[in-house]
Amino acid sequence: MATETMETIPVGALALIPLDSCRTLGEKIDQHLVTWRRERDHAHKSTLAFREYEKDSYIVPSSVPRFGSGEAKGIIKDSVRGDDLYILVDVCNYSLTYSLCGRTNHMSPDDHFQDLKRIIAAAEGKAKRITVIMPFLYEGRQHKRSGRESLDCALALQELTNMGVDNILTFDAHDPRVQNAIPLHGFETIQPVYQFIKGLFKAQPGLHIDKDTMMIISPDEGGMSRAIYMANVLGLDMGMFYKRRDYSRIVDGRNPIVAHEFLGSNVEGKDMVIIDDMISSGDSMLEVASALKARKARHIFLCSTFGLFTNGLEKFDRAYEQGVFDYLLTTNLVYQTPELLARPYYTSCDLSKYLAYIIDTLNHDRSISDLLSPIDRINRFLAKTNL
Repeated sequence: MATETMETIPVGALALIPLDSCRTLGEKIDQHLVTWRRERDHAHKSTLAFREYEKDSYIVPSSVPRFGSGEAKGIIKDSVRGDDLYILVDVCNYSLTYSLCGRTNHMSPDDHFQDLKRIIAAAEGKAKRITVIMPFLYEGRQHKRSGRESLDCALALQELTNMGVDNILTFDAHDPRVQNAIPLHGFETIQPVYQFIKGLFKAQPGLHIDKDTMMIISPDEGGMSRAIYMANVLGLDMGMFYKRRDYSRIVDGRNPIVAHEFLGSNVEGKDMVIIDDMISSGDSMLEVASALKARKARHIFLCSTFGLFTNGLEKFDRAYEQGVFDYLLTTNLVYQTPELLARPYYTSCDLSKYLAYIIDTLNHDRSISDLLSPIDRINRFLAKTNL
């Protein structure tokens, strides 16, 4: 697909602005696009409609300098007039810092979201179309109201569209129904199932997937649809845990979990793939893994789109040494620490090529339905690998 001829005319000259939080991922996406468009044999490449179709880089230089007070401004250092502009941001990248009244401050999701708005404002409405790629949806966990609470995710989406954003691409949204806040604008939540399947074989070469040797596990009721989809694609059984909570108390803003109860068939001697949208502290994922090990499961794969590891990696190190799990897979859609990448049990699932496909297709104003539902690619991969 990468080098195939796309007969449709691009919406506009392609332009990428990866914010500093998403710089590494943005550069990998850019490399794919540069290679494909240089190799692509297109009969109309020299026409005006394909202006700047081949470039050495599609990244437009930008920066968000800060004043001594911690306030900032967004700067785009080249013209984006008439461009099809894609802005990438990782709101979970806490590794970036800035000076605040002489003190070092680590950037929070709020800071990253504010910087995103600054860059959108710097475009001054000159871009032909603006698409925001925000892998971890800002405030996606605050997607519904319980009592007197703010609806932060809905407000953030409306704020972006009111500033002129046409489309928002995110991955594995905590609750896809937040798109109801912007019903007249594009909103896609993408599942990285294909990349996880490839990651399983990368983590354990020679792995064989079939109904008698593997199960897909949802660690809670909220992730059922994700686990059902992956189980159906692979032709496997599915099990799930539900969280028994103490609704009489609130700890760190949530009702504490009392126990994880399992619903599903016998897991003894089978490989378990526990799949979730995010690993925050990791307590729930490790408790589920321990419960499956107690039921005599064989290998345990922990799969999560976003590995946040908010309380560090020590508990994962201990659990791995104790045999609670065997492999940990997350994507490069959010910041990965050097310590995580060095762990012997860790496998990174690269989404840069997938995102490059999506950007290339959207720039040509073509449907991305096939990319969002990668059944054929999964079947081809399994036919070649799952021997």
